Amino acid sequence: MLMPKRVKYRKSQRGRRAGKAYRGSSVAFGDFGLKAMEPAWITSRQIEACRVALTRKMKRDGKVWIRIFPDKPVSKKPLETRMGKGKGGPEFWVAVIKPGRVMFEVAGITKELASEALKLCSHKLPIKTKVVSRPDID
Repeated sequence: MLMPKRVKYRKSQRGRRAGKAYRGSSVAFGDFGLKAMEPAWITSRQIEACRVALTRKMKRDGKVWIRIFPDKPVSKKPLETRMGKGKGGPEFWVAVIKPGRVMFEVAGITKELASEALKLCSHKLPIKTKVVSRPDID
């Protein structure tokens, strides 16, 4: 699973999911990409599931770029615990995704295979996504 090697603070606040992604909103490395249409927290497990689905569908030709990284800790208190006694410990790590963010990119494969692989990848995610390509590819 992806997670930071070290962080400045062990626990973080939840924050807001408002706004659009202006950075990382275009295909930069590969030829085709998977773009988020909704805001969400994507867990490190979901990112790994997408990576596995992509590499299996592509049969390991081409290249995959993962443009998101889970750097936000999400804490949880144990089940059936009374109120008070502080915040729970960090349980898992998430990447904060805003609409318009390109999350995965692929290159070195055909357009049909790329769209099929990215569509398969999108089934592993809890949000609506769209397959996009570099402007000069079309």
